[in-house]
Amino acid sequence: MNPRLRDGLLGAAVAVLVLVLAVGIFVWSISDPAGGGAAASSAPVPGPSTGGTVAPPSDLDPAEMWLDDLVLDAGLVVLPDSTLRDVTVTAQGARTGPDGLVATAMVVDATVPFEVVAAQIGQDAVVRSGGASVAVVERTVEIAGRSFDVVASGEVDVVGGRLVVEPTTIDIGGPSFLAGLIGSVVRGLVTIEHEVEGLPEGLVLQDVDVRDDGFRAHLRGDDVRIVFPAAS
Repeated sequence: MNPRLRDGLLGAAVAVLVLVLAVGIFVWSISDPAGGGAAASSAPVPGPSTGGTVAPPSDLDPAEMWLDDLVLDAGLVVLPDSTLRDVTVTAQGARTGPDGLVATAMVVDATVPFEVVAAQIGQDAVVRSGGASVAVVERTVEIAGRSFDVVASGEVDVVGGRLVVEPTTIDIGGPSFLAGLIGSVVRGLVTIEHEVEGLPEGLVLQDVDVRDDGFRAHLRGDDVRIVFPAAS
């Protein structure tokens, strides 16, 4: 998995969140409370959400909006360079303002299809599940003018905030001693290592599972800030 892949994952989820919030803010700004201003001034202030753990702020500005227990789902998100499936964003204590949106807590889950990861490794690469927590990479590599069909497998892990799939077995379709001789050469061509970049501050990759249809990525963080695009 590479930076554009992971950035696409989070960018898609954040885009959905910002779109919903933008619509809510617009409706809020052009409407008045039901029953008129007098009724609104005497209405009780809502208490903390019973479904969440974050209490509404006491210093909310009239130009701001606060949302708790916010859940957004998208079955399919298509981006110029990737496709994501089953994207879910959950947030608590999301507060909007002139500087953007800040969520007290946010969780993002999404499935990255295998074909998206394979396209970033190489045009001829194939990525598939190898069982529980194991990913398999298949591709053809050229060494010293000869082509080898390589099948490598390894466990998926998160190391220091990075998604890593480092092969523990490498098969080149020949004698085992030959795989040992050129294994160090082809290892880098079938290794997935991704430094999470371009994410909103406070959001960190926690773990990744291997599913039948792709990698299920899980990110979470506190005080996650999302800046709205500047108005044109």
